[in-house]
Amino acid sequence: MDTHENPRLTPGEAARLAKSPRGIRIVSVAAALALAGVAVWLLRGPAPTPAGPGAGPGGAPGGIPVEIARAEAAPLAENVRAVGTLRSDESVIIRPELPGRVVETPFAEGQMVARGALLFRIEDNTLKAELGEAEAAHVLSRQNNVRARELMEKGAGTARARDEAFAKMEMDKARVELARARIATTRIQAPFAGIVGLRKVSVGDYVQPGQDLVNLESIDTVKLDFRIPERYLGVLAVGQKVRADMDAFPGRAFEGQVFAIDPQIDAAGHSIAVRATLSNPDRVLRPGLFARVALTVREQAAAVAIPEQAIMPRGDKFFVYRVVGGKAALTPVEIGRRAGGRVEIARGLKPGEEVVVAGQIKLQDGSPVEAAAPPKPGS
Repeated sequence: MDTHENPRLTPGEAARLAKSPRGIRIVSVAAALALAGVAVWLLRGPAPTPAGPGAGPGGAPGGIPVEIARAEAAPLAENVRAVGTLRSDESVIIRPELPGRVVETPFAEGQMVARGALLFRIEDNTLKAELGEAEAAHVLSRQNNVRARELMEKGAGTARARDEAFAKMEMDKARVELARARIATTRIQAPFAGIVGLRKVSVGDYVQPGQDLVNLESIDTVKLDFRIPERYLGVLAVGQKVRADMDAFPGRAFEGQVFAIDPQIDAAGHSIAVRATLSNPDRVLRPGLFARVALTVREQAAAVAIPEQAIMPRGDKFFVYRVVGGKAALTPVEIGRRAGGRVEIARGLKPGEEVVVAGQIKLQDGSPVEAAAPPKPGS
């Protein structure tokens, strides 16, 4: 062990040394050195801090990066979303009026037919024979009517005989018309122009009255049936615009307008049945398709609108950060309708003013800001 090494002092020895004249001198020297170091540090100032991200010239802090959008005056529409089903403009199931055997089906399934085109012909031999019998009876009753009238004029006949002959003639005439009408029903024609479906009978089948033969659909214009909540009754009107999207045609929208509104509200669902019409000149839309509907119930030609992300609700009030002179200005606003990710500003903003749409959580009223480039898709 080195004899020159000072042994460690015990707490008691340290206390006695501090009270001795030598210890007082040591403490005084240490205090003087500490005060001198503080004075030198104050005169030189703190060491410069390296400039970091967001620092301005000379190391001064810059603005907080935020995303900014401009308030614009543009058309704004309020849409009601619903789901609906397409229906034919006109639709009918072709059915026979009389029993009989099918002898002709001159149409092509799934093809367009004109109004009055022959669809089915039922065997009519028996009906034609009945018509001949009725016509023969009518000829005889006409002659009897002439004879009865002549006898009455000569005083050889009675008024009753004349009247009975006339009545018999009219009855036979009616039977002739009935036979002709029955024969006409054996030729089943298209009541309107449209596309015929798939027939359910073939030539040779014996059909009964009311039996389904084929469907006929008019689809140059199609109807769109949907329901909306009853709270929109006050702003619902015939002629309003409708936009429909179908899964069968992704990326394609079909435009139309409200055609009719059901006067009775559904008490169970508290909804209103609405029918719109869609133009279908290329006949791609078919009855039964499912549709997503956007009904425009209100439309404003020029409304001040901003992205919804800029709105900050606080209690029952709404605020935005305007960008004024490179600083964020907390501004109360009154909002209106929302549509397509944008919201109408009824009061508080003017067209052309800039607002913060991302980064508000880092801001306070008066914070310096700078526009940051929006993130790239997929980043």
